[in-house]
Amino acid sequence: MTARIGVVTFPGSLDDRDTQRAIRVAGAEPVALWHKDKDLKQVDAVVLCGGFSYGDYLRAGAIARFSPVMDTVIDQARAGLPVLGICNGFQILTEAHLLPGGMLGNDHLHFICRDQKLRVENADTAWTTDYTAGQEIHIPLKNMDGRYVADQRTLDELEAEGRVAFRYLDVNPNGSLNDIAGITNAAGNVVGLMPHPEHAVEPLIGTGRTDGLPFFTSILKKLVNA
Repeated sequence: MTARIGVVTFPGSLDDRDTQRAIRVAGAEPVALWHKDKDLKQVDAVVLCGGFSYGDYLRAGAIARFSPVMDTVIDQARAGLPVLGICNGFQILTEAHLLPGGMLGNDHLHFICRDQKLRVENADTAWTTDYTAGQEIHIPLKNMDGRYVADQRTLDELEAEGRVAFRYLDVNPNGSLNDIAGITNAAGNVVGLMPHPEHAVEPLIGTGRTDGLPFFTSILKKLVNA
């Protein structure tokens, strides 16, 4: 049976169709989910896509965190449902306290759009098993509020427990502490990152590479082998 991966659309989402396409390219079935609905349609995993949900008013992701769909996402994520948050989705995951820390405006106060070099730090999560630890990849990055921050105790815990999933290489594009580009929860089923793997799944778009595709093949293999 084909794995079904839900993609949530909020008002202001920009990358829901791109994410659905990436899921399809990987061989799974994308399922559109609407922010006002609590029903996840029995999907096997969920992606919170990039964009500017609710215009990023108050804080990026702060309003989306209270959308009806998030009640179900939070409950099921805590019960083990795989959830990936990309860019605005990562911001929403921190606002929902499914991931620790928070996101602030880029330290240079400008929107950034570039191909970004990353190092894979954790290849054991539900979304990263098709990578190898230490692997260097290139993924498109586009954000205004991409600076990851946390108190020192949280940073120490993330580092000690191997929960930094991705780290910026060559340049820190937004001032994120410890060069953190993405993190995971302790269970490894919830992952958030600022770069956009859905824009790097086919050689004719994005970086011209397919470095983002393993996110989606990783979760597909996990679901098929579960």
